[in-house]
Amino acid sequence: MARNSPALLAWQSGALGRAVIAAETQLIAEVCDDVFGIELLQLGAWGRDRELLQSSRVRRQTLIAEARSEAVSPDIEAHPAGLPIQGGSIDAVLLPHCLEIETDPGAVLREADRVLVGEGQLIALGFRPWSLWGLRAAASGMGYPPGINRLLSERRLRDWLALLGYEVTAARHYLYVMPSEQREHPQQSPGMLRRGLFNPLPPGGYLLKARKRVYAPTPLRMRRRERAPVLGGLVNPSTRT
Repeated sequence: MARNSPALLAWQSGALGRAVIAAETQLIAEVCDDVFGIELLQLGAWGRDRELLQSSRVRRQTLIAEARSEAVSPDIEAHPAGLPIQGGSIDAVLLPHCLEIETDPGAVLREADRVLVGEGQLIALGFRPWSLWGLRAAASGMGYPPGINRLLSERRLRDWLALLGYEVTAARHYLYVMPSEQREHPQQSPGMLRRGLFNPLPPGGYLLKARKRVYAPTPLRMRRRERAPVLGGLVNPSTRT
């Protein structure tokens, strides 16, 4: 079982970590303004408690994480690949880098699919392997941000979602900044969410929003064709008064 390491928690509390989480909170609010329902699950701790969900329009938000920490007090302590939740009962699921932290991302994604209702929505955040953030993660022995097991490309996640019958309804790129620690808080940097006219850096992160499609089989109906009665191969003449 994977859980947020002390190094990852320390990074999230630093200047760059706080800026990334603030940008992701704004991004989620922009992309998920049409996500409604009764119950939303956030799988995995990322940031402080439910700060990613502060603009959610879903009636109830539940945070599920493996363990408590100084920054996070989950509503339910459970592994994301084994949720104590009834199947088909959740309207939306948020995966904030959860698939990169957990050792078996496929199992977590299948579990999220199990609890979602038909036409429910799934939102996932990830770091792009082919970016400056991905290069730093590859060069670091601890991963980057520290504690991230492996980066999952947007293309692979799209393939997994397609196999599960999901339709991607929104995709956004962000983190057009260097993955370098700074003393000053870079939260107001315009490159956190948008490229800008004179910014050559590739995006370091992505968001995918997908809808769980349920295709009901369409019954085949035999069309009855009205035919005039035939006698001896000839059509009976109509009756005249």
